Amino acid sequence: MNADLRRVVIIVALLNAAYFAVEFTVARAIGSVSLFADSVDFLEDASVNLLIAVALGWGAANRARLGMALAGILLVPGIATLWTAWQKLLSPVPPAHLALSLTGAGALAVNVGCAFMLARVRAHSGSLTRAAFLSARNDALANIAIIAAGFATAYAGSAWPDLAVGLGIAVLNADAAREVWSAARAEHAAARS
Repeated sequence: MNADLRRVVIIVALLNAAYFAVEFTVARAIGSVSLFADSVDFLEDASVNLLIAVALGWGAANRARLGMALAGILLVPGIATLWTAWQKLLSPVPPAHLALSLTGAGALAVNVGCAFMLARVRAHSGSLTRAAFLSARNDALANIAIIAAGFATAYAGSAWPDLAVGLGIAVLNADAAREVWSAARAEHAAARS
């Protein structure tokens, strides 16, 4: 099973790294907080999945420690989003709504594909694969919100829908970090027993 799991997380890491480049470029070009937050999240997901591929051969206690570290990594996109949101508040120009929705749709396709691949292996290696699956699931939900923000921006001509979705992505990441931390702490305690 470890070989199949390693193959899946490496494919997921590569897909996330590739779409990070796409989404980050578009986010910078149109000034989107939600795309910026999601692009940083794609980079974080690529890193998490590569770490999982490396840690598969480790013992339970070391995997649990890495799971706790991954919980901290899951918070990074939220912090970056808060900074970007602050900058957007200072200059509330709405992003290009069509580019926002289309880029969100592309991200949704990538994340749904990754979530399906990870769902098959999410019960293996405890908090590590749980972290990867939760990230992909949360990202798919965030992408639906990004698409909706594009439509809301077109309708309202305001930066607020994009800003609200960006902050919502930060909250989703914080909740995923809490879940992974809890699972990793339980695994660590069990490994020490």
